[in-house]
Amino acid sequence: MEQQPNRPTWSRQIEFTLAGIGCAVGLGNVWRFPYLCYRSGGGAFLVPYLLMLVVLGIPLLYMELIVGQYTRRGPVHALANVCPLLKGVGIASVAISFIMCTYYNLVITWALYYLFSSFQSPLPWQNCNNTWNTQNCTSHVTNSSYSSTASKEFFKNKMLQQTSGVDEPGTIRWELFLILLLAWIIIYFCIFKGVKSTGKVWVNAAAQIFNSIGIGFGSLLAMSSYNSFNNNVLKDTLTIAIINSLTSLLAGFVIFSAFGYMSHLQGIPISDLAVDGPGLVFVVYPQAFSNMPVSQLWAVMFFFMLLCLGLDSEFAMVEVMVTSLMDEFYQQLNKFFKRKELFVLAVCGAATLVGIPCVMQVGIYVFQLMDHYTAIVSIMFLAFFEVIAICWIYGVNRLSDNLEEMTGKRAHLFFRLCWLIVAPVLVGVILVFSIIQFKPARYEDYVFPPWAQGVGWVIAMGSIIWIPLGAVHTLWVLPGSLIQKLKLSIIPYALDGKSNMAYYERGGRDARPGVAVISSDIHLTEKPPLQTNL
Repeated sequence: MEQQPNRPTWSRQIEFTLAGIGCAVGLGNVWRFPYLCYRSGGGAFLVPYLLMLVVLGIPLLYMELIVGQYTRRGPVHALANVCPLLKGVGIASVAISFIMCTYYNLVITWALYYLFSSFQSPLPWQNCNNTWNTQNCTSHVTNSSYSSTASKEFFKNKMLQQTSGVDEPGTIRWELFLILLLAWIIIYFCIFKGVKSTGKVWVNAAAQIFNSIGIGFGSLLAMSSYNSFNNNVLKDTLTIAIINSLTSLLAGFVIFSAFGYMSHLQGIPISDLAVDGPGLVFVVYPQAFSNMPVSQLWAVMFFFMLLCLGLDSEFAMVEVMVTSLMDEFYQQLNKFFKRKELFVLAVCGAATLVGIPCVMQVGIYVFQLMDHYTAIVSIMFLAFFEVIAICWIYGVNRLSDNLEEMTGKRAHLFFRLCWLIVAPVLVGVILVFSIIQFKPARYEDYVFPPWAQGVGWVIAMGSIIWIPLGAVHTLWVLPGSLIQKLKLSIIPYALDGKSNMAYYERGGRDARPGVAVISSDIHLTEKPPLQTNL
């Protein structure tokens, strides 16, 4: 295992807390939460949402921060240390972060496009007197299903120049490409120096907690690996989780107020306005601004806020890749790139090239396809296997020992119960319901053709496949017979003899003569304990 000679830490602990808040509070708070709240029963949605926050969100965030801070490694090596058999979960989290950052930055690109456009008077989506408007365009109150609002036509015909389907790629939108390049330049200069139904309601609530806080993405785990060893993890956990949820609730109040206002103006039910994803942010909001006094000011403020929210989340996803690759290949990367800044530049450059299809005229379909099969399908599999690896195989008892070694206190009984019983069971149920309720990707009324759905599954497998591949590789490299390999693969630090011996020499509760692990020889006198006792 390649190790950095001196792993940096946050200059001040408040830096990690603020970075964690920035990672958790993102665009999902602005568009995904209000939409899920409306679609899943309105105010009734808050009951399962808050319960899932308490029994899933906070305990699992706490779990990730403990593992990251204790191992002082990114998700790849952290998972390889705590559960060699499921080290692929860490690799998968890096893969999903790379996939997400390539298309997530498209939203930042759109926000910048709208921000630049907001300085015009009147706003370009305020009326229908533009070359991109159609005969059905209207900028006044209407309840006709045949009309199209000025804001929608600006989004679809002006900015995207959208084609009729994924079968028509169209040409590259050079304006968007240049803004995409600008967005990546901003991200680079910010990070290149490093860290200095009832059932359906419940599934949606849990999915929102996972997507919003970022459980399973590896972002916060990677960030916590730069904490000082004795940092108070619980304080950071509660701060990040509570501020994230309060932001979602505040955004919900603001957005539903805007929905009510627009519903009154147009004489149509709110259900016709509560659209998901980009339509909410880039159609409904601009339309609302155009009816407000000093519309340019409100538009500039909103899209600048959107830009800041997106950038924080994008920083976290890129940092996961940088941290993990530096952990794994530090000497090789340092020899080739000479400076970390050049390596970060290479990562940002690669992501820019992969994101080019998103700034073509077919880009909105590419975005929707990638988001559907990454943020919905892949993340549930990752979260499930991460919980199994840490809570059951590594064990609640070991996790509490690690926390006690860092802070002097073991985890509270509530957290140990959540880790041992509640979280694994709930995440398993959520995964099953996600599979049962799965629907193919679509954008508005357009349903993606079968070949595009196949591409979507390839995108999903781009992260999921690393879980079985990691297990196969672990069993391949470990010594001994197959049975011995299997037993050894669920022992922490089994892939690193020195780290393994150091772990037991620390005097933890695993230090007992029943388990002896030596890189050149294997002697298992008893079955390795799963350490799931409280």
